[in-house]
Amino acid sequence: MRREGFSRYHGGMNILGVSAFYHDSAACLVRDGDIIAAAQEERFSRQKHDHRLPVQAMAYCLREGGIGPGDIDYVAFYDKPVLKFERLLETYLAFAPVGFRSFLEAMPLWLRQKLYVPRQLDRALEGAYKRSYLFCEHHESHAASAFFPSPFEEAAILTLDGVGEWATATYGVGRGNRIELTRELRFPHSLGLLYSAFTYFTGFRVNSGEYKLMGLAPFGRPIYKDIMLRELMDLKDDGSFRLNMKYFPYGQSLRMTGPELERLLGVKRRRPESAIRQEDMDVAASIQAVTEEVVLRGAREVARQTGMKNLVLAGGVALNCVANGHMLREGIFENVWIQPAAGDAGGALGAALLVWHQILDKPRTVSAGEDRQHGSFLGPAFATLEIQEFLDGVGAVYEQLTDEDQLIARIVDCLEQQKVVGFFQGRMEFGPRALGGRSILGDARSERMQSFMNLKIKFRESFRPFAPAVLREEAGQWFDLPANVESPYMLLVAPVRQERRSAGSADDFTESVSSRINRRRSVIPAVTHVDYSARVQTVDAKRHGRFYRLLKGFQQRTNCPVLVNTSFNIRGEPIVCTPQDAYRCFMATDMDVLVLEDFVLRKADQPRAQSYDLNAYLKGFELD
Repeated sequence: MRREGFSRYHGGMNILGVSAFYHDSAACLVRDGDIIAAAQEERFSRQKHDHRLPVQAMAYCLREGGIGPGDIDYVAFYDKPVLKFERLLETYLAFAPVGFRSFLEAMPLWLRQKLYVPRQLDRALEGAYKRSYLFCEHHESHAASAFFPSPFEEAAILTLDGVGEWATATYGVGRGNRIELTRELRFPHSLGLLYSAFTYFTGFRVNSGEYKLMGLAPFGRPIYKDIMLRELMDLKDDGSFRLNMKYFPYGQSLRMTGPELERLLGVKRRRPESAIRQEDMDVAASIQAVTEEVVLRGAREVARQTGMKNLVLAGGVALNCVANGHMLREGIFENVWIQPAAGDAGGALGAALLVWHQILDKPRTVSAGEDRQHGSFLGPAFATLEIQEFLDGVGAVYEQLTDEDQLIARIVDCLEQQKVVGFFQGRMEFGPRALGGRSILGDARSERMQSFMNLKIKFRESFRPFAPAVLREEAGQWFDLPANVESPYMLLVAPVRQERRSAGSADDFTESVSSRINRRRSVIPAVTHVDYSARVQTVDAKRHGRFYRLLKGFQQRTNCPVLVNTSFNIRGEPIVCTPQDAYRCFMATDMDVLVLEDFVLRKADQPRAQSYDLNAYLKGFELD
């Protein structure tokens, strides 16, 4: 018989965290407080933002931990479905009979799936888990995911997202192995939902197009900011606010905005996939400016109330790296740490850590300057023999370079020749950013790289910016980042340094988007956005291993420590997980080179018969 509270696996305690049913379902395994594995379900199912129970992600986490379902000590779910259902019913009753159609669409999924989480978890764990399930509050899970892995002994906590059970934002403090949330903002007043409403208004898909809205904002002018602050919301000095729900029917409708907003702004909602207009860019710039104002006021209030010098952030709004960068430059806190999987996926990790530290009262050890996220490389890795067997099975032509110096030299050769390289190595990243495990790389000095990669590799809008990966020790020489600040998880935007910019490259809002995109703005034009900003990833030897050594090799050859780093996928597809995923993406696009661990494949060497039909490949994914 098992001794209560202890696993059969080497005496350690295994806690499985799960998030599901709303957006980006995920699983995480924590053993004795250490994060063993974490992954989103979409990476296995190949359905972007897969919201279903993360059966495959759960199975992966158990495999990675070397245990079976019967060895799990606790299973923690990241929110409380019954409370969320209560909010849904109260909202529909408040607006009845308006919203009846939306109510009818929502109920079947709730009655079939969302209210019966334990039953579905039982099925996924094959009935082998015999203990009770623990349900954490949504924003508690976010807060735990932000504080417990952070490098701080104590910190202020700020969570911002769409909506959990009722809360849409919270703040509090973390000390040692405890967190305490003291204030919250409640539905329907939500910064995340406000930003999503304008994602919808500008013609992008809610819950996946917010990055596009953020990327579009620098092309516009914030000319609607004042009217937004005056008419759409009542914003207080402490960052709390109430929305004017006259303009946002999401509480009782399938639409995020209505004709009232069009009349107020004098702008028609953009139809999805239609041409982007200057007014769309101006709306994007305006709501981004409003978002930053709310975040800054909230951060100042949290600093004033808590007296803390450190801040940790989580929730979907924490992925707004422009707002994060603005807050950092304001110097409100000395140090800021942001959960890499800040959205709902990170809730799985937070729930597991909440059980270990808060519920079981287990101690927490902090190493100065080091987080416990393991670089967020928490997904699966693949052995050399496994990759070779796959490549031989599909008739791929490859070269194997087991000497890493030779391998890096070969990749640098390709990059220097303006080749686009798919780079697949080590464990897959947890969270929405590619951090060097599943990346597409290019030469940041190239004037053609941004448009080429957007249109020929990613098949997405030409205005979308690309992120620079830069050697940690060189970051301050290329970007306006304070000396003590690092950005290993690509969650901060910083300006390109003035001396790296090109003369006479100021933006002209009367020009077309294409001409503005193609203007050379710096010595690293492929990663310099229209406003001279860049979403920076700092790369260090300890976290990033071979990726760091590749950047170092590129710097030694070119005197430039910066590469384009974008996620290894096309539009509408999740980031690749397996060598098979990477090979299919490589063969269906205009990517020049694929590196799978020690194996190098050149597109020109591959048999034509192996090429994938691009249209057929694209049909496999839902355009976002």
